[in-house]
Amino acid sequence: MKLFLLPLVISFVFCSCDQKSKIEKAIEEAPVEIKVERFDKQFFETSPNDLAKLKKQYPYFFNPQINDSVWLNKMNAPIWREVYTEVQKKYPTADGIQKNVEELVQHLKYYFPKTKTPKVITLISDMDCSNKAIYADSLVIISLELYLGKDHKFYTFPKYLKQNFEERQMMPDVVSSFSTGKIAPPVEKNLLSKMIYFGKQLYLKDILLPEYSDAEKMGYTPEQIVWCQENESYIWRYFIEKEMLFSDEQKLTSRFIDPAPFSKFYLEIDNDSPGQIGSWMGWQIVRSYMENNDVKIDELLKMDAKEIFEKSKYKPKK
Repeated sequence: MKLFLLPLVISFVFCSCDQKSKIEKAIEEAPVEIKVERFDKQFFETSPNDLAKLKKQYPYFFNPQINDSVWLNKMNAPIWREVYTEVQKKYPTADGIQKNVEELVQHLKYYFPKTKTPKVITLISDMDCSNKAIYADSLVIISLELYLGKDHKFYTFPKYLKQNFEERQMMPDVVSSFSTGKIAPPVEKNLLSKMIYFGKQLYLKDILLPEYSDAEKMGYTPEQIVWCQENESYIWRYFIEKEMLFSDEQKLTSRFIDPAPFSKFYLEIDNDSPGQIGSWMGWQIVRSYMENNDVKIDELLKMDAKEIFEKSKYKPKK
């Protein structure tokens, strides 16, 4: 019986791979040309006398209520000059960024045909790790000072945040920002709704960033992904036994959804677990749903969390 089924299994695998390659080939053939504007260079290389010109060119970066002296001080402050120097060392050109954004936009246009080709602007902001990359309609803004490498001397952030200050994390961050305009915030306040919300966001990374690893999509280390996979069944049983899925208890968000050094089971496994384990579990549910249902991506993003869960046929891997 097993020998009889083997050719069918092999045939299915090759058909799946062939279908995937057809989609990727169609995506690659779609012409996309992105221009990356280096506002970071323009800002720090602009003469004080030309600040007005720069403000006119990039009005969205200059709050009209802030005095020009603030911008001039930043241009000349030794610490910011040092940050600028380090950014230029890491990113002497924008070629790599341009290539990565073009590939991402090709995928965006395939799955979301109405997507406008965005203008990409790099800058040096204020080390705001909650806004590393922003996708706003036809504009992508990337704060380069937060992609210098996790071990850079400038970073005094906690380890779980610094591990994502890598160049490779730019596009996953861009997709996270893009997703906020495509996925409506959950109406229900229970844990499952929040899990599915972020599961949808991560599934977007599956289709928009197919060459990226699960660790890169999630913002985990490879070891943390392995931990999740090895403990998936245990985590799921814990959520079920504690009746957490449909609970509105707000503490569950900070325990299992919000960025954190670890998830809070209040057990010995806490120190080994990565933060945001609820989002990772939501991702597995959404993946299972898409494997078992013929649904377009835009339909998935609008769907109710409970319906996705019930039709997902999700079973944790043992």
